[in-house]
Amino acid sequence: MRFSPAGDPGTPDARSATRYLVWLAGRHPFIFGAGLALGVIWMLAQALVPAVLGRAVEAGLAQRDPDALVRWSLALLGLGLVQAVAGILRHRCAVHNWLGAAYRTVQVTVDATNRLGAALPRRVAAGEVVSIGTADIEHIGSSIDITARGVGSVVGIVTVAVILLSASQPLGLVVVFGVPLLMALVALLIRPLHRQQAAYRDSTGRLTARAADIVSGLRVLRGVGGEPVLSERYRQRSQALRADGLRVARVESLLQAAQILLPGVFVVLVTWLGARFALRGEISAGELVSFYGYTAFLVSPLRNLTEAADKLTRGHVAARRVVRLLRLAPEFTDPASPVPVPAGPGELADVRSGLVLRPGRLTALASAAPQDAVEIADRLGRYADGDVTLHGVPLRDLALATVRERILVADNDAQLFSGVLRTELDPHDRARPGAVEAALAAASATDIVEALPGGLDGEVAERGREFSGGQRQRLRLARALVADPETLILVEPTSAVDAHTEARIAERLGPARRGRTTLVCTTSPLVLGHADHVVFVEDGKVVAEGRHEELLAAEPRYAATVSREEDR
Repeated sequence: MRFSPAGDPGTPDARSATRYLVWLAGRHPFIFGAGLALGVIWMLAQALVPAVLGRAVEAGLAQRDPDALVRWSLALLGLGLVQAVAGILRHRCAVHNWLGAAYRTVQVTVDATNRLGAALPRRVAAGEVVSIGTADIEHIGSSIDITARGVGSVVGIVTVAVILLSASQPLGLVVVFGVPLLMALVALLIRPLHRQQAAYRDSTGRLTARAADIVSGLRVLRGVGGEPVLSERYRQRSQALRADGLRVARVESLLQAAQILLPGVFVVLVTWLGARFALRGEISAGELVSFYGYTAFLVSPLRNLTEAADKLTRGHVAARRVVRLLRLAPEFTDPASPVPVPAGPGELADVRSGLVLRPGRLTALASAAPQDAVEIADRLGRYADGDVTLHGVPLRDLALATVRERILVADNDAQLFSGVLRTELDPHDRARPGAVEAALAAASATDIVEALPGGLDGEVAERGREFSGGQRQRLRLARALVADPETLILVEPTSAVDAHTEARIAERLGPARRGRTTLVCTTSPLVLGHADHVVFVEDGKVVAEGRHEELLAAEPRYAATVSREEDR
């Protein structure tokens, strides 16, 4: 299922977008091929109707032959039945291809986001991913859907051209040269449409990302009085998107007009020429009826071709966005030959900072600059590169799955997902009996479950929006405790709760993690006071270690950092 276009990562080109669309079409070759074949049969049945109708007029009516009229009428009925059956089956295949391409794109997009992991927010805006899952999949599906009608239209036009050339070379030449001329005129609109659609797509992604940022931070914005400022910026960006949309609409309106005007002019020209030839006796009445039928028929394939040009352009623009996401490589991959690591708890050491986590202890890391603690946590969890060892083995030499299994980093950027709360807390359904309840008690979150209709079997809304910031933080902590990793790294796990709740969590966290290695990045005196060991970091380096009370008495910088937390 994975698509791996060639080329330099992060620089999608037209060839890659085309290859992606071809790859999608090839995922279900039988259905896609059947759609093309049925599209050809469907259009050929329509193309032959004027010829059969002309023969019925010529042989049955003009020559007053009832038997010939019945035969050609039955042939006309047969073509109608073939056209109906082929049209129904073609449409079914087209819907299958549309849905297959659209949802296959969703699958490969989700696969790509999973591969990027924690690097995704740093590499791709949220609005970009949302736009792929909303607008782009529709355009990509439509570009695959239109291929059956497009191919059938080309075959139908060629068939009519051959028939007309055999009956009247002037009329045949009008079709042979007229159709490419019409398509060339349409092609003049394709390039500006492609450019305007790309600009519109970029603006849509940026606006979606801005909307997601505003919604996620709405409570904070209201608290600091920033809502009017962000609202005005959103309005300006929205108006810019509107301007881009109008530019796209101008080109699309010309293309839609061309779909009506150009085939109409073509029909008028061929009909006028056929009428002149009939008046001069160069063609019969039956042939004139056929020629008029051909010109009326040509309206449909010509409109299909202009529609195909429009949808393929849209699909190509959307495919380039998808390819750009798919070509992003994860920041960290498995080494060529992963090194095995001993089982059981072991020392986890960060060489750059000098931090060493002893197995089975609750260690607290207090930093004068909060960002230093975040960077250390990222290195310990292999979310940032660094000289970190587990059991003396560098993390960069271990398989990434091994690191993720043994070391869990839980920070406040983690999200709650919609669904049953029990599943949210134990997504893999691996927790031992009573583990979820014990984790909720340790995180002081039992009151949240009791207040939720249905308790643990109650439904959680998207991102847990029915919970307050402190409640979400406690549920995230409970989820991390349920996972019960060998090494758990918590980044500011109590920053959004009140002092009484924080005291309960600080008291219960140690017993809940007994026998496991735990690091808590915090400057809260309540949490620091219950830690087995406290490490103080300044300028990214460990400058002091010991118990909380010892550091308060012996390290003024530590005391100043902690006292600032107490004064808040």
